[in-house]
Amino acid sequence: MSPRVDRPAPPYVQIAEHYRQLIKNGELSEGEKLPSVADLASDWKVATATAAKALGQLRVEGYVRSTNQGTFVSMGHKQTTGPDRLQMLRATGNGFRPGETVDIVGSELVAADTDVRESLALPDKADAIMRRRVYRDDLGVVAVSTSWLPGTFAEAAPELLSTDPLPKMTFGLVEERTGRRAVRRRDVVAVRAAPADVAEILGVDEGAPCLTMANLYWDQEGSPTEYAVDFLAAGRELSAEYSLD
Repeated sequence: MSPRVDRPAPPYVQIAEHYRQLIKNGELSEGEKLPSVADLASDWKVATATAAKALGQLRVEGYVRSTNQGTFVSMGHKQTTGPDRLQMLRATGNGFRPGETVDIVGSELVAADTDVRESLALPDKADAIMRRRVYRDDLGVVAVSTSWLPGTFAEAAPELLSTDPLPKMTFGLVEERTGRRAVRRRDVVAVRAAPADVAEILGVDEGAPCLTMANLYWDQEGSPTEYAVDFLAAGRELSAEYSLD
């Protein structure tokens, strides 16, 4: 492969990323005020249009809201994915955004189906831990999230088979008990038909098309540790931005 120059991201992308990380890491919390356009332009030595574009990007992504008093952190209605929760957990010790609640509606050892066995590299007829959660905010159901982990994890972390909240979420508990730290992931966004049990929670017909995100995580040795599929409720969306320079 030919060598390639790694060009820096545009200034507005760099500014937005700076504040995005501060918000995700908990250094800027819900309701805190961001610098004004004029102050951003002065601090970052950029044009006011560039500073305004950075704040606009954060608004589009759901990290802030703007009023005539200024721009404030507002994560109230932002869709939070599994990878987001892992980052927030490691940065702040809490994997939930303000105003969000979670109910663990199921946790049991099940016979892994073909999709789960292939994703987690499990042998035939292996068991898997299945955990199902329902995330809600003030608008209602955000997503129905189902995750599967190797059944052998239950030996080191029997709490995974309980519907009681986990103080460190599955990521933290698995790492603490097994030493297997999630270091790599793959995300797949797709439209899937809602199975009956998920459709009932989402308030849609069985088989209704739903936006989903599937996440697969690998540990430091390259072995799969968790496979998860989130079914998003109607009106929710996923967004991401990448520099193409």
